[in-house]
Amino acid sequence: MAATAQPTPREVMDIRQASDYLGISGDTLYRYASEGFIPAFKLGNRWRFKKSLLDSWMDEKSGVAPPPPPTSPKQKKPAGRAR
Repeated sequence: MAATAQPTPREVMDIRQASDYLGISGDTLYRYASEGFIPAFKLGNRWRFKKSLLDSWMDEKSGVAPPPPPTSPKQKKPAGRAR
């Protein structure tokens, strides 16, 4: 008997799709999105999640991907001479 194929996750997912993808409850995912803990954006009044951003976020949190390089402070321009 053949196994049923799981649908491929879409690039932009709603709460239900993203919570299934991440293996957490929709309530937990909603809280994470509201608190800014997980990358998400609102389209109208509904949360949406980009699969590529979730994958990068999971890699970063699990230590797979190196964290982004720290930003260096802007160099000050030399002061001009007074005239």
